[in-house]
Amino acid sequence: MLHRLHRISALLISLYILGHLTNHLIALEGVQAHIAFMKSYRQIYRAALVEPLLLGCALFQVGSGITFIARRWGQRHGFFDRAQAISGGYLAFFLLFHVGAVLYGRTVPGLDTNFYFAAAGLHLGKFPLFFAPYYALAVTAYFTHVACGLRWLLRERLPPPLRDRAALGVMSLGLLLGVTIVATFSGAFYPVRIPAAYCFSGC
Repeated sequence: MLHRLHRISALLISLYILGHLTNHLIALEGVQAHIAFMKSYRQIYRAALVEPLLLGCALFQVGSGITFIARRWGQRHGFFDRAQAISGGYLAFFLLFHVGAVLYGRTVPGLDTNFYFAAAGLHLGKFPLFFAPYYALAVTAYFTHVACGLRWLLRERLPPPLRDRAALGVMSLGLLLGVTIVATFSGAFYPVRIPAAYCFSGC
């Protein structure tokens, strides 16, 4: 039952994440394009009934995911089994850290947690050394976790070589998207100027 609830919760969160990643890729068109999409998208995920559901699912994913890792680590063998556990552990860390940071930014300093909130860490002193891999690995971990999960679910429908190649392809796509998003927010494709309100220690 816990595994089934974990999958249902993961599906709900994935619906949000796919929109969120689309939002970040739209940043390739410019900061204002990203912010405009986010304003429209927020009407969905910040709705009175939707946002608490997403936050509840995120907490459940962290708790259930850590439980699975602790219970089954010694039973995991092979690259994909361990990749699923490691990516799940990183996602648990990222969800707690990132969601906590966004909620803090919204409630304490009262910031609009938009493009600039995410990009600020990539423009502050030595913080990019943490935030660049932090964001890129989050996207890679998400696609890795999904790829490994689907590979297991399709174990009776597809031959092992095909499942392995498909999983590696999805994982590679995640890495590519993660690097692209970090590069965009870092100012690789156009200048990014962080407003003073987001520069806690100087940009």
